Amino acid sequence: MIDFYKKILDNNKKWVEDSLKLDPDFFNKLTDTQTPPLLWIGCSDSRIPANEVIGAKPGEVFVHRNIANLVVHSDMNMLSVLDYAVNVLKIKHIIVCGHYGCGGVKTAMGSSSIGILDNWIRHIKDIYRLRKRELEAIEDEKERFDRLVEFNVKYQVLNLAFTSIVQSAWKNGQELAVHGWVYELNSGYVKDLEVSFSSYDDIKTNSVYKLDFE
Repeated sequence: MIDFYKKILDNNKKWVEDSLKLDPDFFNKLTDTQTPPLLWIGCSDSRIPANEVIGAKPGEVFVHRNIANLVVHSDMNMLSVLDYAVNVLKIKHIIVCGHYGCGGVKTAMGSSSIGILDNWIRHIKDIYRLRKRELEAIEDEKERFDRLVEFNVKYQVLNLAFTSIVQSAWKNGQELAVHGWVYELNSGYVKDLEVSFSSYDDIKTNSVYKLDFE
């Protein structure tokens, strides 16, 4: 345990040294005000590093991660990140990125209890219930699993569009788009699910969630 802890401290020193060799002004640049163009909402899974996936440098991606990349309207942690990203940083894109093989989604497909996380993945079970007929028509278990991963991302993009933060930005004329991706662990590529919203009118078919602002 101590050896591992020492190793990561040593890794930090090496990273600093290597970064300065490539760019002596690397850390001075990072002290400037951050102006990332996008917010990444992803899974906590350690295999998906947001910056590296899209080839971004430090300071170019504002990141929020949780189990199974959920956007829950009562989650103050997520809402605080979203509010800061939209209203302070003025980001222009929000990407919800799930991944195939997601443990949270897989657990939601079963009935085993795993503790407090049961309450969190209940949100994914709700999605399964809504798409049950379509999902259970898929005989191949892996294909069904992959489809639920995709459905989960799509519903989280919808949830983002339904937040008062995003809707208020649109009503104020702010340039902002939300998108849904799935990351493929075995290839490194992302799949664009082609579910994007970029205006208040984009959610008009779900008018019950639209908010009227003075």
